[in-house]
Amino acid sequence: MSGGVDSSVAAALLVERGYDVVGATMKTFCYSGTPGHARSCCGLDGIQDARRVCDRLGIPHYVFDMEEAFTRDVIDDFVAEYVAGRTPNPCVRCNSNTKIPDLLRKGRALGAELIATGHYARTAPGTDGRTRLLRGVDEAKDQSYFLWGVPAEVVPYLLFPVGELTKPEVRARARAQGLSTAEKPESQEICFVPTGDYTDLLEQRLGAAHPALQPGRLVTPAGEVVGEHAGYGRYTVGQRKGLGGGFPRPLYVLGVRPGSNEVVVGDEALLERRELALSDLNWLDEPPAAGERLLLRIRHRAGRVPATVVGGEGDVLRLELDTPLRAITPGQSGALYRDDVLIGGGRIR
Repeated sequence: MSGGVDSSVAAALLVERGYDVVGATMKTFCYSGTPGHARSCCGLDGIQDARRVCDRLGIPHYVFDMEEAFTRDVIDDFVAEYVAGRTPNPCVRCNSNTKIPDLLRKGRALGAELIATGHYARTAPGTDGRTRLLRGVDEAKDQSYFLWGVPAEVVPYLLFPVGELTKPEVRARARAQGLSTAEKPESQEICFVPTGDYTDLLEQRLGAAHPALQPGRLVTPAGEVVGEHAGYGRYTVGQRKGLGGGFPRPLYVLGVRPGSNEVVVGDEALLERRELALSDLNWLDEPPAAGERLLLRIRHRAGRVPATVVGGEGDVLRLELDTPLRAITPGQSGALYRDDVLIGGGRIR
């Protein structure tokens, strides 16, 4: 329970349905660094909000110290990805490691059989007896994209009580229950970056003298030097701001080259691509075969687009898209679906 309205209503629905419910909040990082930590979605205020909801529902509330695992699996990975010139998705890493598998282990130590979260997603049994993970009913809020990396063996033990609801329905239920989180706004920031600027974290963890934060050349795809960047770790594919001025036309980041400390820039049209490769694959259902048609989502708020599996070797899957997508970004996630079923995904390579 993060202290938000979604996990609050998830707990309330389970109590209504007769489950023996225990509220659990994970302490994932040190809160003493800046005042902003207290206000983040996983901060001290969130812990207090979760506790108030549990008191209202008449269920116990526990706080689990997950700082060591979260630092290793999420924050260290976040920093390493930027050093490698990629743009990570820490929420996917958190769900794939800390928030779901680690929480299930903690829950089992308390005698729990299942865990539930406030994600807008669903599970359903298949005809073969395997539990499938499905997208949420509310397409505008569907959060299955963030769950492609969850270990397949965990899926049968997951509950997503709000997955059948829309966000307005969730808030209405919170009001009807008198939950203190009913009108709480959604948190958009990365929980361990309270300033809102991830480069502050990079400087803190790496030091300002790290190569990823040192100036270098802005170059075109043809190799022409057109300016200077402020450190390749500060840039991501599709970015326009922060490139300086004086160019005859708008320029966008097309790629990042850590080895030569270069940021590649060019026209917006060059951001569109019709193919991509996924690595670090994880399968929740039968892996796709060459030639299979799937639906692909490369951003949480983006629509799912048709794609065809064109091959792959080892831990790499190659896809061809029916229509071009803009700013396919290395390090971000590609979630794959058969109709409404999330079958897995990987990191964009």
